[in-house]
Amino acid sequence: MTVTVVVGNPKPASRTLAAGTLVARGLRPDAEPTVLELATYGPALLSWGDPAVAEAKRTVAESELVVFASPTFKATYTGLLKLFLEQFDGGTGLAGVLAVPVMLGAGPAHALAPDLLLKPVLAELGATAALPGLYLADRTFAEDGVIGAYADRWRPVVQALGRSGADSTVNASKAVEHA
Repeated sequence: MTVTVVVGNPKPASRTLAAGTLVARGLRPDAEPTVLELATYGPALLSWGDPAVAEAKRTVAESELVVFASPTFKATYTGLLKLFLEQFDGGTGLAGVLAVPVMLGAGPAHALAPDLLLKPVLAELGATAALPGLYLADRTFAEDGVIGAYADRWRPVVQALGRSGADSTVNASKAVEHA
């Protein structure tokens, strides 16, 4: 399974990067994720057809599992992530991608943001957003056990949805029932 982490933090090497990578590794411990830090693309995200952005877009569209990670800015995901998501066609741009929205914040006030704000955009772009979004405390996520509990609960669903073949829908339904 190809796994990618898209990091929407404007600061490179951020806690958002660390958290997104931990989530991806927790859900798919058998696959080393490719990491795309959107901060490295800078102004290229503002123009259509930039070769580096096109390659990042291709990497995401061809992945089976993508963790979209963003800090919470002004109660939502970053403009940097929004600029990247604008590169994808509506309805089909992320078809075949299992997308997991992850957001970090200082407190619980925006705990619903991944599901209310980021997940609908991913679904609009055609992604399968079958898992609940994950909101993490930006200072304690590495040791508070939330990522481990999330990964343990949803790993069987990710594995079932990642299988190819005619029985994948049946396996996914069974995994959801047991999760």
